[in-house]
Amino acid sequence: MRIVVLAGGISTERDVSLSSGAMIYRALKERGHQAVLLDVYLGYRWKEEAFPDVSEGQRPGAVFGLKKDWAKEMGKIEEKNPDIEKIKALRPDGAKNFFGPNVIPICQAADVVFLALHGENGENGKIQACFDLMGITYTGTNYLSSAISMNKGISKELFAANGIPTPWGFRLKKGETGEKKTVFPCIVKACSGGSSVGVAIAGSEDDYEAALAEAFTYDDEVIVEQYISGREFSVGVMDGKALPVIEIAPLTGFYDYKNKYQPGTTVETCPADIPEEKSKELQACAEKVFAALRLESYARMDFRMNQEGEIFCLEANTLPGMTPISLLPQEAAAVGMDFGDLCERILESALHKE
Repeated sequence: MRIVVLAGGISTERDVSLSSGAMIYRALKERGHQAVLLDVYLGYRWKEEAFPDVSEGQRPGAVFGLKKDWAKEMGKIEEKNPDIEKIKALRPDGAKNFFGPNVIPICQAADVVFLALHGENGENGKIQACFDLMGITYTGTNYLSSAISMNKGISKELFAANGIPTPWGFRLKKGETGEKKTVFPCIVKACSGGSSVGVAIAGSEDDYEAALAEAFTYDDEVIVEQYISGREFSVGVMDGKALPVIEIAPLTGFYDYKNKYQPGTTVETCPADIPEEKSKELQACAEKVFAALRLESYARMDFRMNQEGEIFCLEANTLPGMTPISLLPQEAAAVGMDFGDLCERILESALHKE
């Protein structure tokens, strides 16, 4: 198949997206697909070479908008967020058109676009809605469920309406005084962020004010919720059916940006070492979240479990990471599905959307 792996962009998760994209691109090439890796924001200037009927050695490079052989070198994610302003400076016209040069016509020429985007303008439904209007087939869930899931405040409202346990909390918009009573420790996070960017644990009033100031640099609305002391788990769901539960145990601190993407900082156990009935409870809850948020194809749900064994759903990730150490590929591997098989399964789901 002709496949565009769409990655990059200008969200705080740009580096994660590029790493996911490189992994997916390599896996699809190994499976014999005519794949290209395209930066959604930087684009590519020579669209006629997107799917050339020439050998690999004759191409100017299969990675558009980036240097030749970049996909072979990609994989490491820096500890700090990328400098998005430097990326934006490469596109003086970026404020008028998010899509880079020739991105749309190249995607239209493909059989399917494999979305390896994370964060803003990747998981918030905007690109999905645009592709729907243009008849472009893409992987992952639809525009509506993407938008709903990206907004943690709306997600929590749907959790409550559907009897899904979630930490108590409230939303706070920039400029509001925050008069609602806060119990410490609490979690402060950007309402529509990802990869734990703009997330902090506050144990005091000073911590709380600092956390709010940091979160508001990423979003105009934040979520403040009770901190659930205990263990952390994640459950992937594919076409409505849950994968094995994975436990995440950072060696230090909480599961922040560094602990998510720097090898050796977190112990991940899949299947999780918990009683079978508790595993089934987490899987059933993940499937319930999948249905409540009207998700399609695949997603990953994050949970906390307190000392009493009560579970709380934190959020749903509609385009979960596909990096070398990401959770969803580990869960798929636990049921005998290697990374290439996982990519093929996601493609198959995209091609059979109603």
